[in-house]
Formats: sequence, structure tokens, C-alpha cells
Amino acid sequence: MSSEKQHLNGAYYGPSIPPQKSYHRHGRSRDCDCCGCLCGCLFSLIFKVLLTILLTVCLAAFVLWLIFRPNRIKFHVTDAQLTQFDLNTTTNLLRYDLSLNLTIRNPNKHIGIYYDRLEARAFYEGQRFASQSLTRFYQRKKNTTVLAIPFKGENMVVLNGDKRLSAYESDKSSGTYDIDMKLYLRVRFKLRGIKTPRFRPKIECDLKVPLDSSGKASGTFETEKCGLDW
Repeated sequence: MSSEKQHLNGAYYGPSIPPQKSYHRHGRSRDCDCCGCLCGCLFSLIFKVLLTILLTVCLAAFVLWLIFRPNRIKFHVTDAQLTQFDLNTTTNLLRYDLSLNLTIRNPNKHIGIYYDRLEARAFYEGQRFASQSLTRFYQRKKNTTVLAIPFKGENMVVLNGDKRLSAYESDKSSGTYDIDMKLYLRVRFKLRGIKTPRFRPKIECDLKVPLDSSGKASGTFETEKCGLDW
């Protein structure tokens, strides 16, 4: 009995137990951490560079605005002559002869304007009945340019619905026609040797043009200011 207790409570003198091996993949976790840190630094750097460029561009644009103080270009139809406006409601054929004078005022002291494309279109009751391409030109600073826009010919104009037909009959009876002129532009601005990219504004003019038949006008045309849509 005593020998069994000595065997159970005594030290173990048998062969040594080999230590357990731990398998650990060295370097992978550290590589992932380094890669994530590098990507984060790269994105942060790109964001800071883009933000700096954006702020620089905005600051430069604000400084240029303070220096040049650009003013809005002004468009006016100063004269209109309508000698023919006959619509055959059976064949929907419109014969027309309309001449407009358009004044363009550039009030800026330091900005010139390149008009690379000018196309004028005439509308009646929402229907386009004529178009005219104009010669491109350069407008200098503090300059006023007058453009002659002729519309002459015949075209199909379909006035669907009683409302449009009654509007035509009303205009024909009064001798004054509601005609819309739209000018489609492609322009560039010049600021002391620097040329901007092209812009495509649209000019809209709502006109009331009296019919001038045999030298006798049925009314007086009033100068109309046109709206500018960028």
C-alpha cells in the first residue's frame, strides 16, 4: 500500500515528453497589415491632391471674377418686318417673309467673344417654320453688333387642335402675329489671350410682329429683350 502511494505521489522518471510544435505562418499577417496601410496612405494622398487642385481652381476662378467682373451679354430684337404670313389651313402650307435685326451687346471691358456657330430658328404656335445659319464672327470688348436675320420661303406648319387654329385666326384678324425666334450659339470667351472651352447658350425671343402689307403696317413693332439660357 505504501509502495503504491509512493508511486502515485512521487516524481515521474520515465522518458521525456516531446514539446508540442505550434505551426505559425510567419509574415502573412504582417504583409496584409503593411498592404492595407499602404493603400490607405495612397488613397489619402490622392484625396489631398485632388482637394488641393479643386481649391486652387476655385480660388483662381474667384480671383479672375474679381479682376474682370464679367457682365451678362445682352440680346435685343430692335426691328422686325413681316411682309407675308399666309397659312393655307387645308394644305398646311405657310408662306412667309420675315426680317429681323438682332443687337448683341458685349458690355465687358476685358472679355472678347468668339461666335463660332449661330443658327436662328423661327417658330409659330410651337411649330418651327424657318431656320437660318449666320456668319460666325469675333466680338470685341465693349462692342455692339447688329445682325440681320432674313426668313423667307414656305414650309409645312400643322396647327393641330381648335386652340391653335383659333389663335391663328385671331392673329390674322388683328394683323399682329406671335412669333418666337430662338438663336442657338456656340461661343468661346477670350480673357487677355486665354480662350475658354466652347459653351452652347440658347437665346429665346418672344415677338409680336405686325404684318406690313403694301407698305401699310397693321401696328408698331416694339423692341423685345431676349432671354439667355446657358
